[in-house]
Amino acid sequence: MKNSSSISNKINEDEIFEIINKDFSKLAPSFYCMMSSWLIRSYKVFGDIDKFLILIYIVNKDLIFYKKNDLIVDYDTFYDNKALETPKINISDISKDLDIPKESVRRKVQELEEKGVIKKTGKRIFLDSSAIVIIKAQITMKEFSNLLNDFNKILIDRKVTDKVFDNEKMSKSIKENFSYCWYQFYKFLFIYTKRFKNTQIKDLETLCVGFVVLINTVENKNFKKKNFNRKIYWKEAVGIVQRGVNAMSISDITGIPRPTVVRKLKILINLKIIEINDKKLLTLDLQSITLDLITKIQSKNMASMSKLIYKIFNQIKIINSN
Repeated sequence: MKNSSSISNKINEDEIFEIINKDFSKLAPSFYCMMSSWLIRSYKVFGDIDKFLILIYIVNKDLIFYKKNDLIVDYDTFYDNKALETPKINISDISKDLDIPKESVRRKVQELEEKGVIKKTGKRIFLDSSAIVIIKAQITMKEFSNLLNDFNKILIDRKVTDKVFDNEKMSKSIKENFSYCWYQFYKFLFIYTKRFKNTQIKDLETLCVGFVVLINTVENKNFKKKNFNRKIYWKEAVGIVQRGVNAMSISDITGIPRPTVVRKLKILINLKIIEINDKKLLTLDLQSITLDLITKIQSKNMASMSKLIYKIFNQIKIINSN
């Protein structure tokens, strides 16, 4: 890392943020599909997204160690370590960093122990080999590479760089710099999920349910062809889909039981984020007050994403440094 080149003075975090704002429709599908897919997979592991977050928070302790000591560990080496170990868990830190009540953290950690996913030995915590399989970021890495590749295309269109990284090359570079890149990705992920918990949405299962309705919009073929900035994007997204999704479909996609899905949908309907028609089909609503709230949250999220892209592109040298 000490020998890593700096990003060209042609671009910085603020400029990345501005580019995302101006070309948001080009990046939105890959970003929201990645986040929706991550939430769904996380839920399916334990039937509890927070529990999965706690597990990767524990894993992240190793990534922090490598980062502090200027060490780069590649993907295969990191996951081939059959005895991943971390310092003693601090319940208060997990509670604060992930915005999960202390008692819930304590209970979920105990449940992870009972499942044999983690094992305590003195003051150390070891991840079982089954846990290492669970946390492997193979699919997320491909989706993240797609997102970075889409942003790379935007930079090329804007003549910020002429360096082209296809998805395969992007994944290869991330794998070679895995400990650094995934430290940055987890840092973004913890901030992103915590930010939604501090809204009226509150829990990640509700967010997961809402994302399925959102994906039904952003993946619409006609809508994907449009070229919108971030402000216009959300105004145009409302009502774009003639046919929505129903609660049963959301349950099938997410793995969340239908009664729970129905409860989560009621929260989102009351918040004016989605609406339901007389055929029980759900689409985006986002009335003016809600749209303003979502826009403010998203602005913070895209600022965090800008920082993540800046760090990753600098590390894997997407942007010319001279």
